[in-house]
Amino acid sequence: MTSFNKSILAALSLLASLNLSMSAAEPLRIGVAGVTHDHLGGVVSQLRRGEDIKVVGVWEADARYLRSNSLSKMLPEEAFYADLDKMLDETRPEAVVAYGSIKDHLKVVEACAPRGIHVMVEKPLATTIQDARKMAELARRHGILLLTNYETTWYASNRLVKQETEAGKIGPIYRIEVYDGHQGPFEIGCGERFTDWLTDPVLNGGGAVMDFGCYGANLATWLLNGQRPVKVYSVLKRNKPDVYPKVDDDATIIVEYPGTVVQINASWCWPYNRKDMFVYGKDGFLYQSDPNHVSDAAGKPGIEAPALPKPIDNPFRYMAAAVRKEITIDPSDLSALENNLTVMEILSAAVQSSKTGLPVILDEL
Repeated sequence: MTSFNKSILAALSLLASLNLSMSAAEPLRIGVAGVTHDHLGGVVSQLRRGEDIKVVGVWEADARYLRSNSLSKMLPEEAFYADLDKMLDETRPEAVVAYGSIKDHLKVVEACAPRGIHVMVEKPLATTIQDARKMAELARRHGILLLTNYETTWYASNRLVKQETEAGKIGPIYRIEVYDGHQGPFEIGCGERFTDWLTDPVLNGGGAVMDFGCYGANLATWLLNGQRPVKVYSVLKRNKPDVYPKVDDDATIIVEYPGTVVQINASWCWPYNRKDMFVYGKDGFLYQSDPNHVSDAAGKPGIEAPALPKPIDNPFRYMAAAVRKEITIDPSDLSALENNLTVMEILSAAVQSSKTGLPVILDEL
């Protein structure tokens, strides 16, 4: 081979390498299904950073909000669709993120799965265990990812708690107490487009039990490495029936495992916003006080958790890496389908227990 030909081959090889690098760096093409969830702001923030995702289409069934939402000024008018199937077929996203009612999650998966389009929904996965199982069957049959996004997944403090417990720093876990919630969606000023379905027992599946109970169920399933509970007992209250006449505004859920008890305290009645957690082991305890700090002794100031590395520091970066098979998702991972099926078993059992006043055996659910 002449030196000239070698130079040509080397140049072609370099160009191919550059093209592969550029392709790998291209943003993930996503569709947005629904615009009524207040967490839609996460998509907006990601777009402003110009990283990881490109929104190619937006579906919203409610004409009032189709072109009146936080994405309206960021995308061309033709990107908005009143028909979900049309949006998927014309824009061909690689993945869809769901920002409508929790009840709509099933509809989104029913549309996306046969088309081979991956889906990430906002927490929780579904309104009922029956819907969740339908969604899981569709995802598995068509080979798509079905992820669930929680704010607490991206807390560096929770990752530190996981690392410390796995390292045996506090011994076997015998108790977990999780506290999540705020003063209430109306009290903190959530908009009508959000509260219309958030306070509806069908569209949301419940009140605080679904909105905030899911966090504790998700974290416990993760910390206990996917272990499935034995039984669930709950008390759901309406402390403000004049404000929330249709759904609970305060939930206490006791989840029993062979060697561990988890208490999930979810409320729209806290005097302040909170997402904190105590994890007790036979040799010590950990207190996750906020997104960035963990304490390991009573009264001791929390130490700052190390920043999360890419791509597990951000839901959209994580989704892009998962879709492109740059990372492998363990069944017990916070976003994983298997974890969130267990979450739905816990929440569905909690709703059932609150009606009967009796514990629910998960094998009988």
